[in-house]
Amino acid sequence: MLETVVQAVINGLLIGGIYALVSIGVTLIFGVVKIVNFAQGEFVMIGMYISYFLATYLGIDPIVSLLMSMPTLFVVGVLVQHFLIRRVLGPNDMPQIFLTFALSLLLLNLALLLFTANYRTVHTFYSDEALHLGGLYIPVAKLIAFVVAMILSGALWLFLHTTDLGKAMRAAAQNRDVATLMGINPNRVFCVAFGAALALAGAAGSLLMPFYSAYPFVGQVFVLMAFVAVVLGTLGNVLGALVASLMMGIAESLGIQFVGADSGLIVVFAMLLLTLAFRPQGLGGGRMR
Repeated sequence: MLETVVQAVINGLLIGGIYALVSIGVTLIFGVVKIVNFAQGEFVMIGMYISYFLATYLGIDPIVSLLMSMPTLFVVGVLVQHFLIRRVLGPNDMPQIFLTFALSLLLLNLALLLFTANYRTVHTFYSDEALHLGGLYIPVAKLIAFVVAMILSGALWLFLHTTDLGKAMRAAAQNRDVATLMGINPNRVFCVAFGAALALAGAAGSLLMPFYSAYPFVGQVFVLMAFVAVVLGTLGNVLGALVASLMMGIAESLGIQFVGADSGLIVVFAMLLLTLAFRPQGLGGGRMR
């Protein structure tokens, strides 16, 4: 029994690392730009397709393709922020919501048109490998994805806390008007925040490819979990989103193991409701960290 629980916790932590990359991107955009990006999942899907085509036609390993998917989506994020998001920023949230939702539908339907609904997979030499520690089974592909996800999450935290640009982003998140008076260029900060968030989505897509199939609707699976994580971890709080994502991964895995194969989301949402009932502000408190 104990071994089964530990195995479920390990499985949950490994997938929770991927949830963390997506949810941190969502909460970073909300914390700095003050909008909810409903298209974040579609950028995960784009990252997966980038890695798929690089692996299929150039033989580049999906983990190595991070070096291409992250910069590509960073540039896309900067362009989206500069040419689209910047034009709807203001006190009224509705244009922002409609814009990101429309962007999500556009990208999804473009993927259907260009790639069809077929599932695309990449098989690497480590896709079927696993580490055996006693009676525990640790898939190598998921372990690599988790480790890289934690490294990227840590790198973002260091960037936000140790660099001038990162501190400017945190200042803009806490009080945009005061940050502007202190000489911070909000447009530059917003572009970097959006670009970084989309780069994390691209990283999540590349890390998923060795063990997950790419198809046009795949992003919706992960963005749903990301929205739960950012609410659970407090909107705008990077550290809270990370912790919440790992907790959700564990809860989902335990639910699948002990309740039923289709009960993972039920357990996650039950955890969200219980947490918010006793701590409405979420796990992370009220400010960006």
